[in-house]
Amino acid sequence: MARRRYIVGYDIADPKRLRKTHEVVQGYGYRLQFSVFICDLSDAEKIALKAELSTVIHFTNDQVSIVDLGDAESRGQECFEFMGIRPTLPAPRGPMIF
Repeated sequence: MARRRYIVGYDIADPKRLRKTHEVVQGYGYRLQFSVFICDLSDAEKIALKAELSTVIHFTNDQVSIVDLGDAESRGQECFEFMGIRPTLPAPRGPMIF
């Protein structure tokens, strides 16, 4: 099963929901910045992430962005460009067990 690499970022209005959103997304990916994560997900994992987030965020006050970077093994590594300190990107992840 091919995994795709996503950037998941969020802007959450309430501190309690912010912490909970952070915990949810952290369970699926690698933190790049406080509210920006790299997540290598199967289709089922992406659906599960969105389902979990939908129980935490308020759709009228909060925002979550999920950006598809492509196949985790190829473009998912090559499409990053940084200025300043360059973080080490995670190697593509295999299946996750929840």
